[in-house]
Amino acid sequence: MDDQRLAYLALTQVPGLGPTRLQTLLSAFRTPLGAHSAPFESLRALPGFSHACASALKATPLETGLVLVERADRVGARILVPGDSDFPALLSVIPDPPPVLFMLGDATLLEQPAVAVVGSRDHTLYGAEVCRALTRVAAEMGIVVVSGMARGLDAAAHAGALEAGGGTIGVLGNGLGVVYPAANRQLYERVGSHGLLISEFPPGERPHAGSFPQRNRLISGLARVTVVVEAAAGSGALITASAALEQGREVLAVPGPVTSSVSVGANRLIRDGAGPYLEPIDLLQHYPDATPQVRVVEAARPHARLLPDTLSPDEREVALMLDGALVHIDELVARSGKPVSGVLALLSSLEIAGVAEQHPGRHFRRTERTERTEKTERADR
Repeated sequence: MDDQRLAYLALTQVPGLGPTRLQTLLSAFRTPLGAHSAPFESLRALPGFSHACASALKATPLETGLVLVERADRVGARILVPGDSDFPALLSVIPDPPPVLFMLGDATLLEQPAVAVVGSRDHTLYGAEVCRALTRVAAEMGIVVVSGMARGLDAAAHAGALEAGGGTIGVLGNGLGVVYPAANRQLYERVGSHGLLISEFPPGERPHAGSFPQRNRLISGLARVTVVVEAAAGSGALITASAALEQGREVLAVPGPVTSSVSVGANRLIRDGAGPYLEPIDLLQHYPDATPQVRVVEAARPHARLLPDTLSPDEREVALMLDGALVHIDELVARSGKPVSGVLALLSSLEIAGVAEQHPGRHFRRTERTERTEKTERADR
């Protein structure tokens, strides 16, 4: 990595030096090295450069760029900056493009048409079912699903795309290598292995209050269309929708009961001009270039023959839903169409059979034993 690139990376880490000031700096001094070594007085003469901003730049050593590279290497991430051939084109044209990106996973997903699917953390069964159906349609048409890796409908969107054999991009509100929320660890690992994780925050950086609104503009920026499934008034999903509108992208919203607090935001979006998502054509009309994918969806799930022969059909159905990340009881209820009591009874039977295990917060997953068996079976083939 040459000195100019290291200098540029160091500049991206100067506190208070956002995209606009960074561009002003590079325009004035021609090169990153020139900007980094500029005299304090010359920096202060630039428009928008306060004493504090100029001081912060002079206090940021050139070695900061090398430290950033080392942090990325430790988590296996790639670093992209504007001008790189594979820097996401859609992010290059948003009002405040990220000055640097850290990526882990399949970068080719950035070349495919994408839809952002966002919604409430505290969602309803209706929202989970719509989210799953929507992401399945996207996967079958080769449309990548983008979301924010949060609990609730974000997690459901990523999981739904992966279950259907599709691609998904998780945009983080923290640095790579940090799993937030902790309950999404398996989803984080699964998206990193079979999809793409992306962040503009340095690897290892913890989330903070302002990082999630900052992340939301990248969720909408990577997608042609943003779909809000459920959103209460003041929901972060509405920030993503607002960012999409500012970026000139389409926004769709799923209508919900007027008595539901988590549908208030989505219903208001429709009232204010967003398109309603009622059926797949509402989404697909925005993707005339989408190509139906020939996939064997069941290949992405655990093989039925790996499960005990003693399982009932209902137990087997629920067991097949436990592949991958932790799954909340609400999602299992929504996907199975069975009552909560019935699903809990089936899960208890699966725990006794050694197929499932329960985790805090009423989350469930397959046992490590059955997952190891599956990997062995696949290796043998």
